[in-house]
Amino acid sequence: MVRAVAYDCDVLVIGGGIVGLSTAYAITRAAPGTRVTVLEKEAGPARHQTGRNSGVIHSGIYYRPGSLKARYAVRGAAEMVKFCAEYGIAHEVTGKLIVATERSELPRLHALVQRGRENGIPVRELGPAQIAEYEPEVRGLAAIQVGSTGICDYGAVAEHLADASGADVRFGAEVVRIDRRASLGVAVRTADGSVVRGKVLVNCAGLQCDQVAMLAGDDPGMRIVPFRGEYFDLARPDLVRGLVYPVPDPAFPFLGVHLTRGIGGGVHVGPNAVPALAREGYGWGVVRPRELAGTLSWPGSWRLAGRHWRYGAGELRRSLSKEAFTTAVRRLLPAVTSDDLVPVAAGVRAQAVLRDGTLVDDFLIREGVRAVHVLNAPSPAATASLPIGRAVARRVLAVL
Repeated sequence: MVRAVAYDCDVLVIGGGIVGLSTAYAITRAAPGTRVTVLEKEAGPARHQTGRNSGVIHSGIYYRPGSLKARYAVRGAAEMVKFCAEYGIAHEVTGKLIVATERSELPRLHALVQRGRENGIPVRELGPAQIAEYEPEVRGLAAIQVGSTGICDYGAVAEHLADASGADVRFGAEVVRIDRRASLGVAVRTADGSVVRGKVLVNCAGLQCDQVAMLAGDDPGMRIVPFRGEYFDLARPDLVRGLVYPVPDPAFPFLGVHLTRGIGGGVHVGPNAVPALAREGYGWGVVRPRELAGTLSWPGSWRLAGRHWRYGAGELRRSLSKEAFTTAVRRLLPAVTSDDLVPVAAGVRAQAVLRDGTLVDDFLIREGVRAVHVLNAPSPAATASLPIGRAVARRVLAVL
C-alpha cells in the first residue's frame, strides 16, 4: 500500500536560469494545470551563466551535424527571435563574421562552411575586400558571413519565461538536501529549513548540477569544471559594426576572443577561458577551498590539464596580462590598444568533464528514478533553451 503524500507540486525544478525556466514553461504549455515549482538559490533569475554571457543568439554553425547542440541551436535561434518579438524583448538579427587571420586557419574556415551547409545555415564566403565592406577596421585573409546570428537580452528572456510559465518560482531557496523515494517522489529541504515535495525532480542547477545529482543519489558520471571567461568593453565602439569571431579550434568547446556589439550599442570583447578557483569564481580573488579540492580530486581534471596544458597556458597568460589579451584582439582588430579595453563583469562556464578528461562537447541530459538531470548545458544553451526545455519536459511528463 502506498501511503498518501501531500505534494506541493507535480514537478520540482532546481535552478532558475534560462534552462530551468524554459523547462517550467514547456511543461505548463504541454500539460496545462501541471503544478511546477522552481527553486533558485539567488535573489532573482539568471544570475550566473544566463545573465553573464555575451547575449549572442548563435546560429549553430560550429556544432557537429546531428548533435543536440546543432539541432537545438538552429531551431532555438529561430524560436528565440520569435519569442523576443512576441514579448517585446530587445533583440536584433545582426549576422556575424568568422575571420581567418592566418593561412593555417583557412582549412578550418572552409570546414565551417561545409558544416554550416550541412546544418542548414545560410553562409557566405568573403575575401579581404568584402570583409572591409562589412567591418572596415577588421583585417583577415578570408571570412564567412553567417546571416542568422543575432543578439538579445537573455536576462529579460528568463524573466518572461518565469512569468509566462505560471510556475511558483521561489528565490533565495538554496537546496541542501534531497530525499527521493521511487514509490513516492522527492522531498527537498532548503537552507531556511523549508521542505518542498514533488512527484518528479528536474535538475537544471548549471554550475552545481553534478552536486545536485549526487544529493539526489545519482552518479552523474562527470564533474563540472568551472572555466571563467573574462570580458572587456571597447572604449571606442565605433571600431566594430557588428559581431566578429576568430576561427575556433575544433578541439575545444570555446570560441575564442570575439567582438560583440550588444543590444545597448556597446561592444563586448572576450571571453578567454581560464580555470576558476570556485564554482562561482568571477575573479582570481574568489577561492573556495572545498570546491577547488573537489575539482582537483576529479581524475578528469588532471587528464584534461595534461592533455591541453599549452592551450591553458596561453589562456592563463591572456588573463594575467592585459597586453597579451590586447595582442589576441589585434589579430582581428589591429587598431585596438590596451587603453581601449575596459574590464567588465566576468562569466563562468559550467563545463562537464568526464573521468577520462574528455570535455563533454554536446548537451547532456540523463534520467534517474523520478529525476531528470541536465548535466552539460553551456553555450549555446541560452540560444537553444526553448528546445532544451521541451526535451526535458517530454521526459518529465512521461514519468508523470
